[in-house]
Amino acid sequence: MSCSIPSINFLCSIFVSVLRLPLPLRDYQSSRNLRDMKLDTSGLESAAPLVGASSGFLDGFADAPSFEVPTTNDFDGFQKEAIQMVKPAKGTTTLAFIFKDGVMVAADSRASMGGYISSQSVKKIIEINPYMLGTMAGGAADCQFWHRNLGIKCRLHELANKRRISVTGASKLLANILYSYRGMGLSVGTMIAGWDETGPGLYYVDSEGGRLKGMRFSVGSGSPYAYGVLDDGYRYDMSVEEAAELARRAIYHATFRDGASGGVASVYHVGPNGWKKLSGDDVGELHYHYYPVVEGAVEQEMVEVAAA
Repeated sequence: MSCSIPSINFLCSIFVSVLRLPLPLRDYQSSRNLRDMKLDTSGLESAAPLVGASSGFLDGFADAPSFEVPTTNDFDGFQKEAIQMVKPAKGTTTLAFIFKDGVMVAADSRASMGGYISSQSVKKIIEINPYMLGTMAGGAADCQFWHRNLGIKCRLHELANKRRISVTGASKLLANILYSYRGMGLSVGTMIAGWDETGPGLYYVDSEGGRLKGMRFSVGSGSPYAYGVLDDGYRYDMSVEEAAELARRAIYHATFRDGASGGVASVYHVGPNGWKKLSGDDVGELHYHYYPVVEGAVEQEMVEVAAA
């Protein structure tokens, strides 16, 4: 019986070696048969009667609803038109610009659904990491989700490489992700601003996968009004206080002219020590700060005459 133990080990080794062999011919033939099989969908057709259906209660359920599949030669164009047809109108104002002491980022806080103002307290400047910010314009859910996703990827990069990801790398990472989802209905127009080993960086990224590097950007329905103020007052050698005032004033004027922008004008500064929130002012109060009410002289005052 001493040979029983080696024989068992020998059989086990043969069994393991068989498991490591390629798929046997008979299994290969079976897989071919499975691949060549076609599903019988005759029972799913609308003409198939329901089991136990009577002419009374279930008459309306006997016929399955059907619709015609649109026939088009340009499916991508048809898909974009369909998305534009059901996509609600949105509006916002965000801006960022580079100056000698870093990057200044500002945004309003209004969220709208068409003509309906759904919120006045949306946080449109999202902290990706202590040295990088992202702005939110477009669909709120799309922007919030992909910025959180980008923050996770940036942290994983930092843990794997023992150094922070650059602004260039983070923006490229986001652009590649959004490009892979182009044509699927995403609505994202964001700016990635931060400070890395090379200094300040600012990139614009959208849901079509576009990526632009620049010194100043403004995104949203109020951006034309913000650009007017930025182009007039921008200087590279501004101080932090001057840059913050320029960003605050640009957001205010955009909210004054654009009905889809409003709420609170938040201003952030990104420098070599990371980002810092400088202010968050209600645009209604800023209006009276920039345009104080001046009491005019009374031309004629009516005085009550005492009865004789």
